Amino acid sequence: MGYKIIYGDCTKELEHKKLSRIDFFKTIDLTFLDPPFNQGKEYAEHDDNLPDKVYWDWMRNICRKVYELTSQGGAIYFMQREKNAEQVLWCLRESGWNLQNLIIWKKKTSAVPCSNKFGKHYQIIAFAIKGKKPRVFNRLRINPPLPAEYKYEREDGMYVTDVWEDIRELTAGYFAGDEAIRKSTGERFHKQQSPIQLLLRIILSSSNPNDTILDPFAGTGTTLVAVEQLNRNSIGIEKDTKNVKLIEKRLKFIRESDRIEKFYKDYIYTENLDLVWYGKNIEKELMQQYKYKNKQLSLMIAEKRRAYK
Repeated sequence: MGYKIIYGDCTKELEHKKLSRIDFFKTIDLTFLDPPFNQGKEYAEHDDNLPDKVYWDWMRNICRKVYELTSQGGAIYFMQREKNAEQVLWCLRESGWNLQNLIIWKKKTSAVPCSNKFGKHYQIIAFAIKGKKPRVFNRLRINPPLPAEYKYEREDGMYVTDVWEDIRELTAGYFAGDEAIRKSTGERFHKQQSPIQLLLRIILSSSNPNDTILDPFAGTGTTLVAVEQLNRNSIGIEKDTKNVKLIEKRLKFIRESDRIEKFYKDYIYTENLDLVWYGKNIEKELMQQYKYKNKQLSLMIAEKRRAYK
């Protein structure tokens, strides 16, 4: 599997003629679209204070370009602020996409307080496909903590719904943990860095091994880092040279905090998880990997594998 980091503006780079120079490119199977939100933040190579019409026409254009490059049934996940839900749906509808879910990513951090309305506690992620039927949709199962009023433990977890409240965002302060990339001064390198756990769920849900995943606003490269560990191809487009160098570094030396193996147990109840994750049954390799790190986890994995056989 391979990856390609394109230094440039996605408005210009999202052309079949240009992408066809990449040896593994045929079509795009899945796109994660997490653009600047046009809320006046400072970017080295982008004006984040565009007139609304200019901004949303631009977003519609990007959605259309991605649509044209996407395989039949391929997916897009468009992340935005909750107040922009109407415009996001307009962009997708106008560019041909078929909405599947409007996902609510409920933050595990404190809500943003508001003086004259309810506090803000989530972002939206619009999941849409090209055509009427998804080419891939893997029904993931998770086992989050039971609500207080539940009396019985789940036997085999539950299917992931359109409300995601088990993934923590990388907050602005030190509560973001080791995953947040920092400068030597301790300051965040990029305050809008997405958590690897979020991209893992999206990639596992709407792609299979050997597929090609696109991130037109690659930022710090979290999409590419997740894809690199999942036997898939990735293309990231980024116009900030500092970000491009960071992405290259993250891909060359994957940090412990970027490793996805620790989240395998979160999806242990998913049918055919090995095929979705690795593209093959690698029980022996997985057991070898974990036997010295976590004996209890190894036994649990072995038990679930026997149950599925």
